[in-house]
Amino acid sequence: MTNLFTEYSPYFLILCVLTGLAYTLLLYSKDAPWSKWLNRTLAALRFLLVSFICFLLLNPFIRLVKNYFEKPVIVFAIDNSQSIPLTSDTTKVNNLKNSLDLIANELVEKEFEVKVQTLNEAGTNANVASVKFESQTTNLGSLLSAVQSNYENKNLAGVVLLSDGIYNQGVAPTYNPYNMAIHTVGIGDTIAQSDLSLKAVYHNKIAYLGNKFPIVAEINNAGFLGRQTSVVLSQNGNILDTRTLNFTKENDLQQIQFLVEAKEKGMNHYVVELKALGGEFTTRNNNKHIYIDILDSREKILLVAASPHPDIKAMRSAIEKNENYQLDVFIPELMPAEALKKNEKYDLMIFHQLPAKKGTAANNLLKELMAKNTPSVFIIGSETNLLNFNNLQTGITILPRSSQTDKVTPAFNASFNRFNFADEKKSVVSKYPPVTVPFGDYRLAQNSEVILYQRVGSLVTEKPLLVVNENNDKKTAVVIGEGLWQWRLQEYARNENQEAFDEFFPKLVQYISAKDDKRKFRVNTSANEYFSAESVLFETEAYNDIYEKIVGQKVDLQLIDEKNNRTNYTYTNASDGFKYKINGLPQGIYRFKASTTLDGKVEAVTGEFTVKELQMEALNTTADFNLLRQLSKQTGGTFVKSNNLDELKAKLLTAQAQSIIHSSEDVSELINLKWIFFFLVSLVSVEWFIRKFRGSY
Repeated sequence: MTNLFTEYSPYFLILCVLTGLAYTLLLYSKDAPWSKWLNRTLAALRFLLVSFICFLLLNPFIRLVKNYFEKPVIVFAIDNSQSIPLTSDTTKVNNLKNSLDLIANELVEKEFEVKVQTLNEAGTNANVASVKFESQTTNLGSLLSAVQSNYENKNLAGVVLLSDGIYNQGVAPTYNPYNMAIHTVGIGDTIAQSDLSLKAVYHNKIAYLGNKFPIVAEINNAGFLGRQTSVVLSQNGNILDTRTLNFTKENDLQQIQFLVEAKEKGMNHYVVELKALGGEFTTRNNNKHIYIDILDSREKILLVAASPHPDIKAMRSAIEKNENYQLDVFIPELMPAEALKKNEKYDLMIFHQLPAKKGTAANNLLKELMAKNTPSVFIIGSETNLLNFNNLQTGITILPRSSQTDKVTPAFNASFNRFNFADEKKSVVSKYPPVTVPFGDYRLAQNSEVILYQRVGSLVTEKPLLVVNENNDKKTAVVIGEGLWQWRLQEYARNENQEAFDEFFPKLVQYISAKDDKRKFRVNTSANEYFSAESVLFETEAYNDIYEKIVGQKVDLQLIDEKNNRTNYTYTNASDGFKYKINGLPQGIYRFKASTTLDGKVEAVTGEFTVKELQMEALNTTADFNLLRQLSKQTGGTFVKSNNLDELKAKLLTAQAQSIIHSSEDVSELINLKWIFFFLVSLVSVEWFIRKFRGSY
């Protein structure tokens, strides 16, 4: 539908016509050197041209109304998880997919639009027959929520969910509200099968060389009452331990623990295998592969204190929660000198209220330890000798005014980004109780950064509470406050946990103790662990002599699996942020070596990662039709079994869903239409050509 209108009175149209007529009579009323018929033709052209130009001066608008029809949509949501072909005959599954496609074709003939969506939200299939049941996890709630989101505000007539009702991720789909009718098609066997399954294996992600660590396996029995089997732990094909398991109860979950000695440094691959018994439904859930990183030693930290203090206990509790750290505490005034391992090489030293106002032994030890140029953290308190502290060149100078102190709370420096700390935990830290700090002036060195500022009441001052400094490749942190133990105590009183304190302080320790990576060529995987369905991503960085990032290098990458098989890849470090992707790696431990040439010199790096195989779909093979029935009942849909599709077909084909008419209106100035220009040019050109040809010009 098209309408033409102008903001002026319609009487102006008469004026346009009269203007065109007057102009034409003035030009073509006299005798002409051509025939009367040609004269009238030229007069008509001139009349049309002038009248139309006058009409355009009225700034006319054109309103265009378009109508289009949105067909009702039926979405086939397919649970394409591995549990369906595991529990159903392949021929039966293929016949079911073809039958659903036939129903879809009939729906299309009935003016429906049919879409297919699987557990993978990113991909949609053209038809059901092309769906492959390869998903290693099932999240039915996420699948249905994705359908509802994708077709929100659209003419969604209904959803057909093909599933066995088994889910192993997310919440139950019946918990979510849906504004669409969900028809469910149940496939699979609802009768529990005789099966043994290795439900879970619990273990540490890391262990230390020479230590023993536990591996705990959980085994479930269904249908093998009175039988026995064995559970085997092996590494690289060698059996480390075997345990016998007797099934004295039906559906009984039992635990078996192995104690393993860490003998080899690096990533270690262990296999826990449940020996199969005759008559098992499937043996795919009888083994699990686990990967444990064996470290040579922990990062060693020495805490030296002028005297006992509750701050020491708070810091110790936070640091020792991380298994990578080994903390030694030494108080010179209370402990014998031989308690300190002077020949031990520490990665970080923490000095609590040192240098001290009293205590010669502690101050002498401080001088001795500072000479080792080890990264350090200083905790300033009432016993600290600030004059001697200022001589240590820690990146901050404190000039006290007599012996006065302040009570301040922490406030984060928004511009500090050396390490990440979640906003919700920053909020917890900002509510910590006051600590005691020296009252005076503070001077920062040029290469110092503030992490926490002092806040007095609600006013955030420019005085630092926590400062970090890096000088000659040595990092130092200074905490200018006494009473840190109250932070940890009050956080527990407020939240019943100490997550913020126990995360923040170890992150500070990690940042100070970390050694800067000065390599010009670096290749790392974006994660240490991947699942077999994921892509392994390699991140590449290259630097010139002044450590500016450079790109364009050809990188040779070699992957080495556990059997020492080698695969070579080549790629170009194309741009900053570029990631090289490798797909389809089977489970196992992989070592890699990457090399490139920078300034004529070959640079090489090595690393390792693991690929795990998900076995979640084999843990539960009993179909849950009750869940599907409940889902259909809640949403006004229909439940049918896979062998009774005629009922579903009749329900869908007799649905009263209708197309929705959508209208859109577009208003624009008539002069903006391109054909207007060519129309006017044509009128002028034709008139001019005829007059020229007849000899008038």
